[in-house]
Parts: sequence; structure tokens; C-alpha cells
Amino acid sequence: MDFQQLADVAEKWCSNTPFELIATEETERRMDFYADPGVSFYVLCPDNGCGDNFHVWSESEDCLPFLQLAQDYISSCGKKTLHEVLEKVFKSFRPLLGLPDADDDAFEEYSADVEEEEPEADHPQMGAERMTSCH
Repeated sequence: MDFQQLADVAEKWCSNTPFELIATEETERRMDFYADPGVSFYVLCPDNGCGDNFHVWSESEDCLPFLQLAQDYISSCGKKTLHEVLEKVFKSFRPLLGLPDADDDAFEEYSADVEEEEPEADHPQMGAERMTSCH
């Protein structure tokens, strides 16, 4: 995916979260994000076909420890999409943003659009395949 497409994905993600995409640097393939009260991080995107993973970091000493969950997720097996990485970062920063736990219903306004798009499309197909293969 080229950098502009990744930036578009990031913009769409921001529309469902308290974060803003405040800067993009195509040469470095870097995107900077910010949310009140002073929560900031950046993502370095891999080059096309390079095989590298995304990289998340924060220059804020207060934010950096919260990124450990997202960093562990990125380094785990399997390719990750930018959207998946951003969702994991968002979950990591929830305490700093003063938001309830991800399972809390009070937070639906931020997560409802994101969570319901792809997973539901996958599950019926899997169920249908299982039922056909059993006969």
C-alpha cells in the first residue's frame, strides 16, 4: 500500500477516535498523532514489499510505557495492517485518555464503527464452510 493510501486509512481511523493525524512525512513514511491531554505517538510504516513491520513510538516519557502492548502486538507473528496497529495503540492509551476499558458499553461511540465492519463479514463464511465440510 502506498503512503497516501496509508494516510487515508489513518485519517479514517482518527474520525472514530479522539486522535488527530497532525503530520505526515512521506520520505520517512512517518505519521504523527495527537490527542488531548497531551497523548502523542508516531507510526513508521514499512516500505512496500520490504517485509518490515510497522513501528510505533512516542517522544513523550509519559506515553512511551503505554505503547508496550502495541509494540508487543506488532512484533508478534503475522502481518498487521495499519488499522490493526492503530486500534492496538488506541487500546493501550485508553487509561491516559481517561476512557473506560474497551469492554465498557459507554465507549461504543468510538469503537462501534470499527469493530463491526470486517469481523462480522468473516464469521458467516467460516460457519458456512464448517457446515458444508461436515456433510
